[in-house]
Amino acid sequence: MTPNSDRLGIGMLSVFGLPPTELVQLAADLGCQHVSVTVQGVPLVPLGYPPFSLKDDAVLRNDLLAVLADRGVTISLGDGFLVLPGTDVQALSADLDVLAELGAPRINVVSLDPDLARTFDQFAALTELAAGRGIETVVEPVPGLTVADLPTALAAREHVGRPDFRLLIDTMHLVRSGSGPADVATLEPDEIGYLQLNDTTLQPRLDNYMEEAMFERMVPGTGELPLADILRALPADVVIEIEVPRRSLALDGVSPIDRLRPCVDAARRLLS
Repeated sequence: MTPNSDRLGIGMLSVFGLPPTELVQLAADLGCQHVSVTVQGVPLVPLGYPPFSLKDDAVLRNDLLAVLADRGVTISLGDGFLVLPGTDVQALSADLDVLAELGAPRINVVSLDPDLARTFDQFAALTELAAGRGIETVVEPVPGLTVADLPTALAAREHVGRPDFRLLIDTMHLVRSGSGPADVATLEPDEIGYLQLNDTTLQPRLDNYMEEAMFERMVPGTGELPLADILRALPADVVIEIEVPRRSLALDGVSPIDRLRPCVDAARRLLS
């Protein structure tokens, strides 16, 4: 195993609703020590996966804990936390309880509420809720969403004013929103909580940004993003989650392990 390979994880978006126990097996088979999960899982692509709920299914939670221990994998991120108009993050308390039981160290939040001031207040409330369970919070800037870029995410961090509210850097979102390695290098190490690694072109490949982001990213090193420079700008202990959804291959019958093995190999080459 190459140096730094214990930092690698497999992101849940890469597998389109594969049940979490199977995702853990997949990560271990690829030599990765981390996975991200969602509390509620829905099949994003018609691959025959059943929906699941880690909140409602105690048997699934126990099975997941068992396979995590058996394969030496940890949950690195609870994903899918949303700030929505007219709702309060207090409603997410039960989801946070589940992730605490599963040992997740952090959650990722994005906002679909166009009210920026309310978004920042909800981030602060969610961070406090999560901290009460020993979980930190990361915010992911996504073009087209309320927190669309790195400067807005940094403004959110200043508003929340807590060391356990940090940034998630997604390589596609970072570059497509107008930032790059030099901007990452200006951040303090404790401002960066997580990285999602993927590649793409500098110009859009699909008409709809979210369609491309959710379903068709590229193997690291096969696109145009300055990935090596971004990785060099990161703190040495940040988990690097491979988030490379490739729907066209999945629908052609290519298995999850065959879709992701080139991504893991590429990430190892970048880290070495």
